[in-house]
Amino acid sequence: MRIALIQSDIVWGDELANRRHLDELLASAGKGAELYVLPEMFSTGFATSSDDALEEEPSATLEWMKAKAAELDAAMCGSIALRLNDGRCVNRMYFVYPDGRCIHYDKRHLFGYGGETRRFCAGNERVVIEFKGIRFLLAVCYDLRFPVWLRNQGDYDAMIIVASWPESRRFAWDTLVRARAIENQCFVLAVNRKGNDPNCTYNGGSALIGPKGETIAAAEDYKEQLLDTELDMQELEEFRSAFPVLEDRDQHSIIL
Repeated sequence: MRIALIQSDIVWGDELANRRHLDELLASAGKGAELYVLPEMFSTGFATSSDDALEEEPSATLEWMKAKAAELDAAMCGSIALRLNDGRCVNRMYFVYPDGRCIHYDKRHLFGYGGETRRFCAGNERVVIEFKGIRFLLAVCYDLRFPVWLRNQGDYDAMIIVASWPESRRFAWDTLVRARAIENQCFVLAVNRKGNDPNCTYNGGSALIGPKGETIAAAEDYKEQLLDTELDMQELEEFRSAFPVLEDRDQHSIIL
């Protein structure tokens, strides 16, 4: 499967400007990918305080994702800071299929250190979706630090992790992305933003990591980039067959 990981800058609190900017990035890249992955809260930035703008339900950015999926004949994935009709706020990751169907995952592990727990409600459902024969686990940023939640129960082939992970903790990002790939014998599609917001600087680190922990493709630091790369399922199947680590995993169920 051909995928595109989009390491973009984000204009603080301006949904329209961010969607227009992504229109330009996608147009310059042309068609061809079957899946496009965007960063965490790609339409607003990491909006955690009461003064920061959130999207309202129904989300204009979700409609944009559906339109882009149809236009590109590809799936779109990324997270949005969203206020629901019942007043709750969630960090919602959408996976939008080319035909407009969508599945969402609400971020389970909220980043209390950055104020996310004061405003947002945590999700409680682990979500695996299937697209073109590949099973994807959905995850957002701080989830990366919690291997029990992300443990491969034999139910996924690739993990999609979208983030607003700051430069100051970049070593942890690089280490944990690789560790999650190795321990779960899966691909990791890791997409982080670049740029600045009122609180942090972001230098990217978007990459496709293979099941042995190898870097298949990586974006340049501090640069906006649409990283075009491939998932080789035959390679994954051959590796799992030759070295069946997952068969020896602990059988404890995930505790919510």
